[in-house]
Amino acid sequence: MTRMTRGRPRRARRLQREWLLRMMNFYPPFLGAGIRVRRTGPDRRTYEVRMRLTFLNRNVVGSHFGGSLYAMCDPFFMLILIPALGPGYVVWDKAATIRFLRPGRGTVRATFDIPESRVEEIRRAADTEGRVEPVFTARVLGDDGSVVAEVAKTLYVRRRRADEAG
Repeated sequence: MTRMTRGRPRRARRLQREWLLRMMNFYPPFLGAGIRVRRTGPDRRTYEVRMRLTFLNRNVVGSHFGGSLYAMCDPFFMLILIPALGPGYVVWDKAATIRFLRPGRGTVRATFDIPESRVEEIRRAADTEGRVEPVFTARVLGDDGSVVAEVAKTLYVRRRRADEAG
């Protein structure tokens, strides 16, 4: 394998990651709320999301609207788990809760990550138990690093049946 051919897949993955970030930033709920997906890890198991306080996402008391805070956290654990598990598994959002801890002012941020060990644990549980409902927690942080909100997401994961299209 030459040096040139070794770099092509890496470059293609980088371009695919950049394209994904651009498309996510134009997703209408994100665009309207001012939510920006800032970074993703090379293996797409980590996402960093930010949201500035603007007149479009401000509530009546001058802090971030709760719906926007939740929207910035909604899809990411599912977006991480689907490609991590591969086409042999069904992954759905099952439930979510958000707990507001303090007013969000300025720019808020959240990081979403699922380590490989947790992915393997979920895969084993789905294979042995038929289905599993893992819970993930994300913290929304303010400019000063204080926790503005905590979001708990419950996903539904099971092995895809032979009669289901991938």
